[in-house]
Amino acid sequence: MMPLHGKRILLGVSGGIAAFKSVEILRGLQRKGAEVQVVMTDAALKFIQPLTFAALSQEKVHTQLFLPEGDADVIHVRLGKWADLNVVAPATADVMGKMANGLANDLLTCTLLATHAPILLAPAMETQMYAHPAVKRNVHQLKQDGYCFVGPEAGLLASGEMGMGRMSEPDAIVAKAEQILCGSKSLLGRRVVVTAGPTEQPIDPVRFITNRSTGKMGYAIAKQAHLRGADVTLISGPSTLEPPMGVHVEQIRTVSDLKTATFQAFERADVLIMTAAVLDFRPDHVATSKIKKSDSSFMLNLVPNEDFLIELGQKKGDRVVIGFAMETDNVVENARQKLVDKHLDLIVLNDLNVPGAGFAVDTNVVTFIEPDGHLQEWPLMSKHNVADRILDWLENRWQNP
Repeated sequence: MMPLHGKRILLGVSGGIAAFKSVEILRGLQRKGAEVQVVMTDAALKFIQPLTFAALSQEKVHTQLFLPEGDADVIHVRLGKWADLNVVAPATADVMGKMANGLANDLLTCTLLATHAPILLAPAMETQMYAHPAVKRNVHQLKQDGYCFVGPEAGLLASGEMGMGRMSEPDAIVAKAEQILCGSKSLLGRRVVVTAGPTEQPIDPVRFITNRSTGKMGYAIAKQAHLRGADVTLISGPSTLEPPMGVHVEQIRTVSDLKTATFQAFERADVLIMTAAVLDFRPDHVATSKIKKSDSSFMLNLVPNEDFLIELGQKKGDRVVIGFAMETDNVVENARQKLVDKHLDLIVLNDLNVPGAGFAVDTNVVTFIEPDGHLQEWPLMSKHNVADRILDWLENRWQNP
C-alpha cells in the first residue's frame, strides 16, 4: 500500500515564482497515494492558472473565501476539518506574517486558522526578505506555535542572484509531508547509523571485484528510521538508488573506506545496523597500470579482508549493533556463529535459497536471531516492512532493556 493512502492533504499555493513547482508537489503527493485539494491566493493566480491544478487533482481549485449569494458553505471551516495535513508551498513572507500574528483575510489564511491538522510551510523569497528581522521573528514565532518547516535552501533565486531563500525541491517537501503523517517520532533523539550497498576492491586502475548488493535493504532501514524521527547517517557503497530525503549520506567504495566511515559515525551512534555487503577478500596486489589482455591465463591471488565488525562489537558498550547474515548452507547455524563471534545484539538472517530474498529485489524473507537463542521467522514482505520490523525490535529493546 502507498504510504499516504487514505490521507487528505490541503495544498496551499501563495504568490511566488516557486508556485510552478507546486504542480510537482501535487503529483508527488498523489504518487504516494494522498488525496489532494488545492487552495490558491490571489497572488498565486498571477503566476499559475487554477486549471493546471484542477486537471491534475481532478478537484475544484478553491480561490474565494466569499462564495456566491445563497451558497451557505462555510468553506474555510469545511476545508480545515477535511485535511489531515496542510502544506503551504511556496509560503511567502506575507502568508507567514499573517499566520504568525493570527491574521486572516483570504481563503488560505482563514483555512489555516480553522484547522486542527498539522501545517507544513515551505518558505520561498529573496535572501534580503528572508533575512529581514520581521520575517525572522515571524518564523521563530511559527516554530514556537508548532508549525513545521522544510527549507528554504540556498540557490538561484528569481532575481538571478544566488542566496538563501529558494524553496526546497518538491521531493523534499513530499518526503517531509510523509514524515509528518507517517512518522511515529518514536526514535526522536536517537542516532542511527546504517551501512548499505556493495563494497569494491580494485584490481588495477580500471577493474575491481565487487558483489551483487544494491543497497535496497539498508536504504529502506534508513528511510524508515528517519520517518520515526531518528538522526540517521547512511554509509553507502556504490548504488543507483536515490538517497532518502532527510538522511545524511556518506559515500564509500572499498572495505577500508567503509571501516573508516563506520568507526567515525559509531562514535556518536546509539545503534549501528550493518547491512552493507562487505567483501571477504581483496587482491593481494593492485596493479598501478591497466593489466593488458594476453593469451596466457591470469591468476588473481586473494587475501582475507579484516572483519572490523568484530572490533566494533567488542567496544560497543551500551550501544546496539545489528548485523546481517546472507547464507546458502547451514543457514541458522552459520548465522548464530556470526552473532557470537561479532558480539551482536541481533542478527538478521537472509536465506538465499528462499524465493523473494536476497539482492536486487524489493522483498525479503528474514529470521531474527538473538543471543539468548530466541528465533523469530518472518514471512515474505517488502524490504520497507522488514525495516519496520527491525526498528520495532530495536524500540522494544530500548523500552525493555
